[in-house]
Amino acid sequence: MTTLALHTLIRHKALEVREDGPVARVVLDPSAADGGALTSAALDDLEAVLQGLHDRPDIRVLVLTSAGDDFCLGADRTEFQDALVQEPSGSALRRIVDKAYRVCDALENTHAVTIARLDGKVIGAGLALAAYCDLRAGADTCRFRMPEIALGLPPAWGGAMGRLIVEAGAARIRELMLTCEPFDADTAHRLGLLHKVVPAEQLDAAIDAWIRPLVRRSPEALTLTKRMLAGYSRAARTADVALLDAHLLSAQIALPRP
Repeated sequence: MTTLALHTLIRHKALEVREDGPVARVVLDPSAADGGALTSAALDDLEAVLQGLHDRPDIRVLVLTSAGDDFCLGADRTEFQDALVQEPSGSALRRIVDKAYRVCDALENTHAVTIARLDGKVIGAGLALAAYCDLRAGADTCRFRMPEIALGLPPAWGGAMGRLIVEAGAARIRELMLTCEPFDADTAHRLGLLHKVVPAEQLDAAIDAWIRPLVRRSPEALTLTKRMLAGYSRAARTADVALLDAHLLSAQIALPRP
């Protein structure tokens, strides 16, 4: 596990961490993640960074962003298929999806305030990652989609269904999941999936406007407030079946196609 150090740039296999005082920026690297797909290697790196925050109370804000034109093009489906070839029982695939669940859970429960900086396409697993961040800002050119059903898959990644329903409402999430229709940044803002929509060139300034007051707040008050909000969110997900995601997805992919 890599420990963040002050004022350093730390390279991982599929991301890098840029730290500036109490702010850590986690930058997904599309060149190392198969053109913007979220690979198992990227999940390993994210899990390591988030676990490392347990020993870093000085990190107050974590910004999740991408080095590419798109935030994230979804989970790596080729990797899913390869995992099934490797282990037809589905155990290798289940390990990947369980890892996604741990990453999303860590995003929700870390003491740092998490901010998603969204640009370009935000698809499938990318939207799940963003949904688990506390605050989300997007360029007005962002495009979102939940394409799982169109790909013949259940929307079972990272426990995202329950989180999205709590954040945006069951009726609209049901529509977007069943139709797989793309939607724009203004729609995401109306749904509550984005807190801010700004022109792309103003995106960093919009995020900095959040960061400045956050780093001045009492760290204890921020952490307690985050835990209270997470508790209320979990209470609204009393029927959450996210722990079954890995089994649902591996079983569906393993089914023979007509």
